[in-house]
Amino acid sequence: MLENLNPRVVTLGTAGGPRWWTGKDAGRRSGIATAVVVGQAVYLVDAGSGVGNQLMKAGFTPGDLRGIFLTHLHSDHTIDLASLAIFGMFTMSRDKAPVRIIGPGDRGELPPVSPRATAAPTPVFPNNPTPGTAAMFSSLMQAYATDLNDRVIDALRPSPLDYFLASDIQIPAAGGYHPNQNPTPQGFKPFEIYRDELVTVTATLVEHPPIAPAFAFRFDTDQGSVTISGDTAPCENLVRLAQNTDLLLHEAIDFEWVQRTYGSVGTEEARASMDHHRKSHTSALQAIDLAGRAGATALALHHLVPGTTPESVWKAHAEKFPGDFFIPNDLDVISFARTSSEMAVA
Repeated sequence: MLENLNPRVVTLGTAGGPRWWTGKDAGRRSGIATAVVVGQAVYLVDAGSGVGNQLMKAGFTPGDLRGIFLTHLHSDHTIDLASLAIFGMFTMSRDKAPVRIIGPGDRGELPPVSPRATAAPTPVFPNNPTPGTAAMFSSLMQAYATDLNDRVIDALRPSPLDYFLASDIQIPAAGGYHPNQNPTPQGFKPFEIYRDELVTVTATLVEHPPIAPAFAFRFDTDQGSVTISGDTAPCENLVRLAQNTDLLLHEAIDFEWVQRTYGSVGTEEARASMDHHRKSHTSALQAIDLAGRAGATALALHHLVPGTTPESVWKAHAEKFPGDFFIPNDLDVISFARTSSEMAVA
């Protein structure tokens, strides 16, 4: 008899954006992070603000993790990666294989300057302006070397480098990817980035300019699948990756909030911010359309921007999606298990 792995996601954090949202319902939603749980194994997608505490509240520890998967390197998806590794090492077993940290590699060149700029801005750290996942994690640990060496030398503690192994996703050359000229090749074929006895993880390139690369991930198990969009504008690559998935978690932004926030400011900075949101994100209605075309069984909207928007905004078009539709709160549990009959057909 097939063991019931109870495949599910726990929406550890459901807000997007590099900020703490203020106003009504401030603090209700933590930074974006999702636990994919299969049997006793936990796979984390993104490490937004508060991820460590949220992991504990969900009943897990970093010691339960097999992998951490970063969709892209914007700070709202990575800001608590350091705390997860440094605080998390105290929950780790010495005989456990290192937790894989898998994410985008070095961009290779700076993004194009906004056409609204009157002069090219000076990049931060011009000698190393676009580090990838492995280099970022190394730099984060180096920044805490004083703390870590105190604990390693005085308290005989291990190093987080013993417990976490960071690597960059290698994009297949045949896909035609280029960070500026072709960051989201049309017709891009999803490719495998991780496999163990419980899950196979595939990735595709999605559209989230100016950052590149930006990925969506799909987790396939014997008992169901979940696809996580990462940050993206409406994207055919995402539809292809999510074909017939049991659950699609897709980002959503309130474009009316964008207009209210930036439309009357009148500065080039505000206009550039509006440009970014419009070309890089997806409305709830657009996400519903994408999920329908992918044939997803269920759709959940997360990475909600702003994190304080009333649920009624996100649910305004819910009737247009033929399957189960969720606006999850932090720490909600959503199954992506297929039914016994569906598994028999598969």
